[in-house]
Amino acid sequence: MKTDIQIAQEAVMEPIRLVAERLGVTEDELDMYGKYKAKFTDELWERIKDRPDGKLVLVTAINPTPAGEGKTTISIGLGEAMGVLEKNAVLALREPSLGPCFGVKGGAAGGGYAQVVPMDELNLHFTGDFHAITSANNLLAAMLDNHIQQGNELRIDTRQVVWKRCVDMNDRVLRNIVVGLGAKADGVVREDHFVISVASEIMAILCLAEDIRDLKEMLGRIIVAYNVDGDPVTAKDLKAVGAMAALLKDAIRPNIIQTLEHTPAIVHGGPFANIAHGCNSVRATRTALKLADVVITEAGFGADLGAEKFFDIKCRKTGLKPDAVVLVATIKALKYNGGVPKAEVAEPNMEALKKGIVNLEKHIENLQKFGVPIVVTLNRFSKDTQEEIDFVKAFCEERGCAFALSEVWEKGGMGGLELAGKVLEILDTKESHFKVLYPDDISLESKIETVAKEIYGADGVTYSPAARTALKKIQDMGMGHLPVCMAKNQYSLSDNPKLLGRPSGFTVNVREVYVSAGAGFVVAITGAIMTMPGLPKHPAAENIDVDDQGRITGLF
Repeated sequence: MKTDIQIAQEAVMEPIRLVAERLGVTEDELDMYGKYKAKFTDELWERIKDRPDGKLVLVTAINPTPAGEGKTTISIGLGEAMGVLEKNAVLALREPSLGPCFGVKGGAAGGGYAQVVPMDELNLHFTGDFHAITSANNLLAAMLDNHIQQGNELRIDTRQVVWKRCVDMNDRVLRNIVVGLGAKADGVVREDHFVISVASEIMAILCLAEDIRDLKEMLGRIIVAYNVDGDPVTAKDLKAVGAMAALLKDAIRPNIIQTLEHTPAIVHGGPFANIAHGCNSVRATRTALKLADVVITEAGFGADLGAEKFFDIKCRKTGLKPDAVVLVATIKALKYNGGVPKAEVAEPNMEALKKGIVNLEKHIENLQKFGVPIVVTLNRFSKDTQEEIDFVKAFCEERGCAFALSEVWEKGGMGGLELAGKVLEILDTKESHFKVLYPDDISLESKIETVAKEIYGADGVTYSPAARTALKKIQDMGMGHLPVCMAKNQYSLSDNPKLLGRPSGFTVNVREVYVSAGAGFVVAITGAIMTMPGLPKHPAAENIDVDDQGRITGLF
């Protein structure tokens, strides 16, 4: 059996100008990054911005096993299937982070015969967007420490510096560090921290900004520290906005590549959904909606994380209204949620399936609260039995959901025809009545508790003393109207990754709260979630290599 990277490297790609040409995009509206990837120019948006929007389909999932369950693969395969049906469809996806690529999860280019290509370039450096974000983040950090060193005119309290440095790698030793050691000329000694680049507020800002002007306004509102009087100090106060925007001027423009079957894929931005808001850029989604009749986008991890944030943050801020949701499930993940160890989930086990399907049930109920029609798709694996498949199908249909099998990993677009047909039927026959979960004008605590109770199924929320103090300060600063971005583990509906299935009788513990004033949301960190992940005992990086001809091996 061929590996994902072998399939990708054997693919015959079309020049990206031809892929874009089928969308009505001219070569002059592309900035080329070689033959097979490009960025859209600003002139393209000016030409198409007044067109009517196509239909927007969100792909989300149940809680996954640690291996992931193929949500991106399903998204890409659905796009390929739309191509088989000769529909004008475009994918709008996130860019992969180097952290999981070299860690546990691997890349984020799909898999099998449902991939976007060039897969190796996408997973490694792509068009440099993440490097630009990292550089802008760390420029702001450098200017902050330099300001303190050069006399501290803004009277920054060095014990209340909240801006963290970042790197796009899983590196646990950088979570808590001390900077400024050495001579007096080496800076002021203080505690500092790193987050992974996808958790940087600048990543969130890039993904929510409409244009350069909007980007600069949002960058200017970033709170980097508080002064000795407790007042916020911003990036604008440090006069860092212009230089940061200069680093991001190309990164803000969406990228276009293609699937193995030449469906256009607009791939841009990449915040994680467990520690950030989990959606690709607004600019990518808006551009796709102007160029295609059907746009397929995804949100990270399970629907309790990515979909909730897509609806309550991205859609709230932009006015986007999804027309349908595809909820991805696997029999393996359902059995995992039923208590079967990861190593045994491929084996038939109806009892575990019946026990674990409550996880799917809760996600269906959650999505129905947003008023969007749902298609449940089962990502089929070779050891899934017909009895198991029939059980899941009946379970979904009893709850008012359309159901479709997907075999896109093995068959590409042809394996997604059943799913594409169901999605098109929903788009033609069912109206979306999209609504957000909570209003703007309730308190931040009420918003956190609404998500915890309505989406996670918690009995309530507890707060550390520091979290309560932070919530009060954010409210007092006039930012209580902002939505909340819940940082939570992806493996459970609760904040405890060991509570599988549909847990009940638990409380969610919020241990830290901070405001991303530039991005426009309040982050609540729950449980033991980390904004700087670590590598496992045997990281995926151990298997990655490059041969004498420059061909990369070991990526997946």
